[in-house]
Amino acid sequence: MALRIKSHWQNEDVDRSLAEVGGALAFIAFRIATDKAITLHCERFVYRDDAQRMLVIQEYVVFLIQIADRLAHRMLDDDQRRELITAFARKCVEHVQDNSQDLLGPGDYGSPFIARLNERSGEYAELNMDDEGPSYGFLRHLGFEIQQLMGDADENRWVIDQVMDKDGWDAYKRFAKAFRDLFD
Repeated sequence: MALRIKSHWQNEDVDRSLAEVGGALAFIAFRIATDKAITLHCERFVYRDDAQRMLVIQEYVVFLIQIADRLAHRMLDDDQRRELITAFARKCVEHVQDNSQDLLGPGDYGSPFIARLNERSGEYAELNMDDEGPSYGFLRHLGFEIQQLMGDADENRWVIDQVMDKDGWDAYKRFAKAFRDLFD
């Protein structure tokens, strides 16, 4: 079943704040990330448990936050970009906390996510994205991090290829389209 993403405002005549756009982006990013985690399962990659699946979703969300930052850099000034990405990341933390708590029980899931986001932001800063999309290195980093999360079981040996060649690229295309649509 294809993932349907609503990326147009119901009333397009109303101006939206950057915080509202950030909230919409967070919802979309979490949907795309969840879909990609499901796709891995459908491709016969094996999750040890729900906690591992949730970490894969978080890794995709971190990747999409990096994509949003690069896209925002092209169309917003520095203050607007900071406001948008901060709102987007904060809302992602809420989604991670709420969904993890529902799935895994009480606990602090937001703080580890923030730490992961901060660490990955430094790593992704070294990688390129141009008008065509994320570079090979950008997608390889996502694939590598998911490979680390999935482990080296025989069933998961080729997960990096799936992420680099298909899922990461598809996540980027869907998210970039939604990003542009929200600003139209």
